[in-house]
Amino acid sequence: MNRLLLALAATAVLAPTAHADGDPKIAFEKYTLPNGLEVILAPDPALPLVAVNVWYHVGSGYEVPGKSGFAHLFEHMMFQGTKNTGADQHFPVLRSAGADNINGTTNSDRTNYFEVVPANQLETALWLESERMGHLLDGLDKKQMDNQIDVVRNERRQSYDNRPYSKARFAMYEALYPEGHPYRHETIGLHEDLERASVDDVKRFFKTWYVPANATITLAGDFDPAAAKQVIAKWFGSFPASKKPEVVAIPAPVIAAKTIEVEDPFARLREVTFAWHSPALYADGDAELDIAARALGEEGTGRLYKQLVYDKQLAQSVRVGQDGSTFSGIFEITVTLRGKADLAEVEKIVLAEVDRIGKEPLDAREIARVAAQREARVIRSLENLNTRANILQGYNHYLGDPDRITWDLDRFRKASADKIRATVAKFLTVDHAITVITKPAPEEGGRPRERGHGPVVPHHDRDGGAQ
Repeated sequence: MNRLLLALAATAVLAPTAHADGDPKIAFEKYTLPNGLEVILAPDPALPLVAVNVWYHVGSGYEVPGKSGFAHLFEHMMFQGTKNTGADQHFPVLRSAGADNINGTTNSDRTNYFEVVPANQLETALWLESERMGHLLDGLDKKQMDNQIDVVRNERRQSYDNRPYSKARFAMYEALYPEGHPYRHETIGLHEDLERASVDDVKRFFKTWYVPANATITLAGDFDPAAAKQVIAKWFGSFPASKKPEVVAIPAPVIAAKTIEVEDPFARLREVTFAWHSPALYADGDAELDIAARALGEEGTGRLYKQLVYDKQLAQSVRVGQDGSTFSGIFEITVTLRGKADLAEVEKIVLAEVDRIGKEPLDAREIARVAAQREARVIRSLENLNTRANILQGYNHYLGDPDRITWDLDRFRKASADKIRATVAKFLTVDHAITVITKPAPEEGGRPRERGHGPVVPHHDRDGGAQ
């Protein structure tokens, strides 16, 4: 056994075996290469497939002013190929090997790349991932970069600029965060920042964030751990030692209540969004606000959904969510109104119901329903190999420990009605609410664009994906 493999054996940490009765468990092993690269192995021979899942611990939330969209741009750049693979050969090579579910996504916290390959093609996938981790810059030129900038800008036009209600989301983020805050802009970035990007900018970003110590490789599926370690050492072990970049936490600002109105040429119905700053993902209060969100907005049973959609028929849809990120979160209530529904009445009902759950504890059945739904979603998600890998990656990224399923479920199972009430009362106050009202822009000739009950386009999340 060579020195590198001995080092791997010495640094391996096996997952604990003690779990609450009935909770799902992903058997895994985690270790770190001498150059800082983390590896998580989760073998399962049930199907002759392996999910190869790589997280780089950088997202749009780590960008600096004037460089918005760089994390997402780099996601696209990583599919351009290297001098060893050939230009634009990442997808063709994997598809010829029988791979499926090949893609990458970016959010405010991380960028991930993944593919599911036949078990006998695992080394092919690892070779490709090592190529772009270690050799992407060798073949990077301005033509490639400009091509991907055009692709990303077109993606922004299709998925943001020319979609209903996107103007409201831009306005919401700008009201919640001041200039200079990394959460002020969507992950896709600003056109002007992307246009100004240079090859040197891109190279600096890569050398800062795309180092082995800032990445985690997770394998889930049918493979032999000992053989996988050797292949990983072969393709990644020779990369030089690196250090994880320092991330400076930027808290959410304290804001005063504000109402913004936007005219949207793509909207067919009026929409109102209420937004508050909220706890970071997995922070104290995050689960409690998630429970409150579902108690308010769950289709069929949610308090606001029942009142606005069923009983009073004022709304076409109601969406409520607690969306936590690394530094802070956003609690959001969005109501798409029916035809001529009274906006003032809708606003009054929403704020009154939020105020009520900040004063009166939720019913035990409401809390139990959310906890049961959470358990069911976790169990179903484990059926998919890549989702299983992402679960391990997510807990490792945010909590430093992939083995947090039971801990996570307990946040909901053990949440108390009084803690939920107190958390809502603390964060969801009317004097710190941002309200964004979307009105359909008039058509030519001054006729109103709003008519009937047109299609409702759900809001897009802050994830960008390579296509």
